[in-house]
Amino acid sequence: MAKRRPKRSDVRNIVVVSDLHVGCRLGLIHPDGAELDDGGVYKPSRFQLKLWDIWQDFWCSWVPQVTHGEPFTVVCNGDCIDGVHHGSTTQWSQNLEDQGRQAIKILKPIVELCEGRYYHVRGTEAHVGRSGVEEERVARAVGAIPNEVGQHARWDLWIRMADGNLCHFLHHVGTTSSSAHEASAINAELAAMITDSGRWADEPPLVVCRSHRHRCFEVRGPAAHGCMTCFVTGCWQGKTPFAWKVAGARVTTPQIGGSLIRVGGEEIHTRHYVKSLGRSQVV
Repeated sequence: MAKRRPKRSDVRNIVVVSDLHVGCRLGLIHPDGAELDDGGVYKPSRFQLKLWDIWQDFWCSWVPQVTHGEPFTVVCNGDCIDGVHHGSTTQWSQNLEDQGRQAIKILKPIVELCEGRYYHVRGTEAHVGRSGVEEERVARAVGAIPNEVGQHARWDLWIRMADGNLCHFLHHVGTTSSSAHEASAINAELAAMITDSGRWADEPPLVVCRSHRHRCFEVRGPAAHGCMTCFVTGCWQGKTPFAWKVAGARVTTPQIGGSLIRVGGEEIHTRHYVKSLGRSQVV
């Protein structure tokens, strides 16, 4: 029996962002600030205004440049809000309605920018609620494309790009406390995808995208139709009190940014926009 040919796709560019953590005083917020449920207003800090400038540079300068002005699809790969988690006190509001409304305000222009080619993946329950309920509310409100069962924020996402290239998106990935082993969990994730695909005679993805770690890193290896790639996206959140005590994270600077998957020329490749917010001030 002849193998079925993959469906034709015209998707040549996918822009990925994740870990916005809207609602955190170290996360994204519109420069106008956020209206609170009781009528008050939270105004962004200098740090958050700087973060917003990077967000604007990413969408207004970097994305048009690396997509060569072509249409693009956007994937928000989880944790669009911060939620109320781990006994933390860094939220500007612990009312999830406040956080969700601000996330919608930030994401709606992005959905318009990509002309509705927008997908949303569910992140960590500690941030976005049991079963990702708060992320589903945001994704539905901004018009994310639903999956086959009607979920606007899904657990994972398969996209076939132009020339038949298959990509897989999911929020979580293993972490490490050692910079020397930063590639280990990413390589293991890629190997797991290959193994499971082989076990069930499924097509393996050529690109695997993960998030969650707030550190951008990539592993590539040769394959029959080019290089197989697994990468982790950057984030849009500064260093929280939790990060200051975690091994590895406590001595690193936040990696702010997003990523691009592009079919161009003869292959599929990735590019990453990553900014460091620098160390603490020297005195």
